[in-house]
Amino acid sequence: MKALVVIYCPRQERSRTKQLADYSARLLKSKGVVVDLLDLVKDVPDLLMPERLAAYYNRNYVGQKLDAREQEYLKKMDRMTAQLKGADIVVLAYPMYNFSQPAVVKAWFDSVMQKGETWDISQGGYAGLMKARKALIVSSSGGAYEGDLSALDHSSSLSKQLFEFMGYRTAVVSAAGINRYPEKEAEILSAARVQIETALAAFTG
Repeated sequence: MKALVVIYCPRQERSRTKQLADYSARLLKSKGVVVDLLDLVKDVPDLLMPERLAAYYNRNYVGQKLDAREQEYLKKMDRMTAQLKGADIVVLAYPMYNFSQPAVVKAWFDSVMQKGETWDISQGGYAGLMKARKALIVSSSGGAYEGDLSALDHSSSLSKQLFEFMGYRTAVVSAAGINRYPEKEAEILSAARVQIETALAAFTG
């Protein structure tokens, strides 16, 4: 079994999210899972700028053969897509920024959500091509978005929707309220680790 741990933790070792991502990786390795790491701080996804978008559309929608220059436009997107397709389990870990995903995380999704590779469409509608795969979303936030504030959380809910569109079975762990309740930081992180253990046990069992 193989796993891909995708992290965006610009605070590096000071990041609580990285602590949880590292914990997830250690748990997977302890279960005999081969773990690959993609650090989006060091390996920044390409954006769908005009030339890249045109090449993707021509290849994946029209079926056009690309020339060498056009293939180069899609080289990093294709590498990240192949890396994702090679994993049975994905752990995506990042902090919430302004109620949603950091832009780099969305750029990664835009890179790997490729028609004909991770999803497709036919007369029957959309179909995820990553069925039987699992995705664990680990997110942290300074605020706690519960009750009336739950509508402000567009972070883990968006990641969950995107993974499930591709066919993944998902689980979400949110370490929320770390700044709002600083006296509870240890408790919040401990609870998140327990949730991670539960999710990965289900994924690897």
